[in-house]
Order: sequence, then C-alpha cells, then structure tokens
Amino acid sequence: MAEVDAAKVKELRERSGAGMMDCKRALTEAGGDMDKAVDWLRSKGLAAAAKKAGRVAAEGLVAVATDKTRGVAVEVNSETDFVARNDKFQDLVRNVAKVALGTNGDYDKAVGAPYPGTKHTVGDQVKETVAAIGENIQFRRAKSLSVAHGAVVSYIHNVIAPDMGKIAVLVALESTGDVAKLAALGKQLAMHIAAANPQSLTVETLDPAAVERERAVFAEQSKASGKPADIIAKMVDGRLRKFYGEAVLLEQVFVIDGETKVAQVVENAAKDVGAPVKLAGFVRYALGEGIEKKQEDFAQEVAAVAGVAPRR
Repeated sequence: MAEVDAAKVKELRERSGAGMMDCKRALTEAGGDMDKAVDWLRSKGLAAAAKKAGRVAAEGLVAVATDKTRGVAVEVNSETDFVARNDKFQDLVRNVAKVALGTNGDYDKAVGAPYPGTKHTVGDQVKETVAAIGENIQFRRAKSLSVAHGAVVSYIHNVIAPDMGKIAVLVALESTGDVAKLAALGKQLAMHIAAANPQSLTVETLDPAAVERERAVFAEQSKASGKPADIIAKMVDGRLRKFYGEAVLLEQVFVIDGETKVAQVVENAAKDVGAPVKLAGFVRYALGEGIEKKQEDFAQEVAAVAGVAPRR
C-alpha cells in the first residue's frame, strides 16, 4: 500500500475541498494516485458536498422529538425552502432529531452517532444527502430538556411535516401531577413562547450584557428629562421592569388571556394538575435565526443571467 504523506493529503484537500480524513482515506483507497483519489471522493459524494459547503444554508427545517420527560429540538438547514419539502430531506431531519434525543442533545455525539438503518454516522448521512439533493445541507444545532417528574411538551409553528416546521418549541414542566393536564398546559405555554419569543426563563438568567445595554440606553434617555438623579434612577428602574416584562418568560403577560403573568399561570395550574408545577426550562428554535443571509437584488440577478445592466 502506498504511503500517504501530509503533503498529498493537503494537495487533495485543496483540489477537492473535502475534509482531511476523507482525503487521507481516498488516497489510501487509490494507492496514492491523486486523480483516482479525486474520483473516489466524487463517487462518494464528498467532493461535491465540499464544493457546495460555501453556499449559505439558511432555509430548511427545525424539528422536535420527545419521549415523556425528555425532548430535543434540532435545526437542519438547506439552501432553499423547496428542499425543505423534499421527502428525502424530511427523513434526514426526522432521523437526526431521533438520534439527538438519544444523545440528550449533545451535538458532537449526535454527529458521530450511527444513522438509523445504515452503517455510517449522522455526519456521513448529511454529506450523502448533499450529494443526492444537490444543495448545501447543514446539521446546525441541537438542544434538549428533561425533568425527573412531569412532562416535556413540544409545539411546532408553521408545520411543514409532522414534528417539523419553521419554529420549534420545547417546554419542561416539573410536577408529580396529572400528566395529561400538564401536557395541555405545556402546549399553551409553548404556543406563548413561539409568539412572544422570550430571551430567558427568569430575570436572573437574562444575559447581563443585554441588561446593561438597556440600562445605559434608559439612563441616557432619562437624563434628557432634566430631573434630579434620584428621580432618574427610579425612571431607569421602571423602564427595566418593563424590559423584563418583554424579555423574561415568567414576567411576560400570557398571550392566551392577555392579562395574567406567565409565572402566575404556572402557579395557578397546581390546583388543576393536582400538585405544584415548576416551569423548569424552554427551548425556542426559529429557522435560520442568526444566519447571515445573502440579500439578492432580483433585477440584478435577472440582468446578470441576461448579460445586461439593470435599468435604474
């Protein structure tokens, strides 16, 4: 067997764009022959996947998988919304969620875990799906919730297929009460979270940097009033309370009734459920959030295809 040195691996990686380990394996399989190694990568769909990896993948699906007291949310991205409606892509997303549930939301473990019905990993299956569909596809993230007693409830907004869509929410409720009633409460809370988009569960868990930014803005605004420093301090505190009411889940007004704080809704549920209820956590994944999308000017795009300059 031909020796595969680092220089050859580096050269193949530059030629194909494939990963280092894939390049090393390709050269080993090809007996050190560079052209054969490229062909090997192409035959496995790895070179094609690498070429597509630079394209922005901000569409796709978020999905959930739950099992009584635990659940996971995942995001798998594609380049176009059209692919999100592809059965092959949906099968990938569904299985990725199932695997991620088994790894308790550990992303790295999920990527390296066996993909159902195959002899390869989730990461390898993503690459194979890239080659089959012809778009950049990325398993972007995963997060899980669990409780010792109670329920983890899911909700999908803008459903594309069962348990997957554009916004995925998980709610963890800790309680020894009636599980069916907990599930009903969890569904309402999840719908609230989808609509209200809280930043944190409690004031204490709110990002300190976000709080300080708001405080600085409010202080600057209040100074313009010309009021004494002690009055300004009270004005800032009042505006921060309003900010908490917008950003913190337990401080928000429940969208279902429009008047009760979420914390009070959870407390009041104890009577119906038959035991105290604690809102232990939540996850809200919105498809593509945080991904910088390339903004296309449609007139320029058409003009570029036609080879002419667009009119202004």
